[in-house]
Amino acid sequence: MDVPIFLSYARPHLQRQDAFADSVAKYLRERGIHPRTLGVTDYDTQAPLTAIRRILLESNGLLTIAFRRMHVDTGTFKKDADMSRVRPVPISDIWLTSPWCHIEAAMAFQLGLPILVFREKGVYDDGILEKGVTGTYLPEFDLEDTGVDHFQTPEWRQLMADWEGYVRTVVRAKGNPPRLY
Repeated sequence: MDVPIFLSYARPHLQRQDAFADSVAKYLRERGIHPRTLGVTDYDTQAPLTAIRRILLESNGLLTIAFRRMHVDTGTFKKDADMSRVRPVPISDIWLTSPWCHIEAAMAFQLGLPILVFREKGVYDDGILEKGVTGTYLPEFDLEDTGVDHFQTPEWRQLMADWEGYVRTVVRAKGNPPRLY
């Protein structure tokens, strides 16, 4: 029996991003995990948040891929700050991802689902992408380094095995009756 999970990612705009998303889905399917993605494997006429919640309720975990989406050449965090303890911070050459990566992961957290987040190199580590927020290591991947098969590295194999174990624990727990104490 395939184990359904929600596979969330910012819509790719580069072929190598699309290929990476496909390789993640393929890896999961080889492990008996069925990735479900709104607009790819699942379609819903309801509002996006309703559709996402429905899929999450039917899933046993979430894996989100924070692809580069919007590039900021130069900018300022906290521009025009007027509080004495707050200073504007100049930024340059950073990428932002889709806000859906944050929203869907937060929704999965509220349901108690295991969360795994992959962040493309250069994506600003804010919100759900900050280290320690989900309690799980957040691996960064570099799609410009074509010589690396991330899923063959010991680091990623261990990370995926740990997350998969949490997902399979959810599957077992869902089959148990509720506890009164």
